[in-house]
Amino acid sequence: MHHIILPELGLPAHVAVMIYIVIGLGVLAFIAGKNPQLIPGKLQSIFEFFIEAFVRLVDETMGHRGKKYFPIVMTFVLYIFFSNLMGLVPGMLPPTANLNSTLGLALIVFFATHIIGIKEHGLPYLKHFVGPVWWLAPLMIPIEIIGHLARVLSLSLRLFGNIMGHEQVLGVLLILMTIPALMAIAYPLILISTALGVIVIFLQTFIFALLTMMYFGGALEESH
Repeated sequence: MHHIILPELGLPAHVAVMIYIVIGLGVLAFIAGKNPQLIPGKLQSIFEFFIEAFVRLVDETMGHRGKKYFPIVMTFVLYIFFSNLMGLVPGMLPPTANLNSTLGLALIVFFATHIIGIKEHGLPYLKHFVGPVWWLAPLMIPIEIIGHLARVLSLSLRLFGNIMGHEQVLGVLLILMTIPALMAIAYPLILISTALGVIVIFLQTFIFALLTMMYFGGALEESH
């Protein structure tokens, strides 16, 4: 059983942390969006730098039509980043270390991809599943369905596995610290693990966002 330093509100620990993150992001968005200045201050400059960087990435990955879907991509980025970051806070549990959380995120991407495709192209979007010629449909349709379902597994398991793996390694090292003879080894290993954990936080956030943009971009393309 996992416990956190904040009230769990009678909920599983990862759900409680998720709620705190959502509330925190809401407050952060309110502060960042309150009275924007023509000449930005430090906080506004930081927000604008990251937003402009992701706007360019969305434009390069999804095309000009993808810009209107930038808010959902940025929402994924912020939520996953801060969820991963909780793993570095003592007494907290990263929601992304729970498969239910990452599976939920992957399912949102899955359904959003096809909603975007139908919204942009209508029913002709379904031609994506048929293949280049109609007589290949009996072969291509099952392959395409399996491929799209595999995206859900790929997105959810990759994020879950990396964050949970870091949590497990850190837990083992903390146990080693309780053994006097191994403390000299455990301390430097914890520092190395923490440094690698920071890299994993940024890398997994970027990978999830990039794959999401690629899936959305594929839905925006005209079928051939």
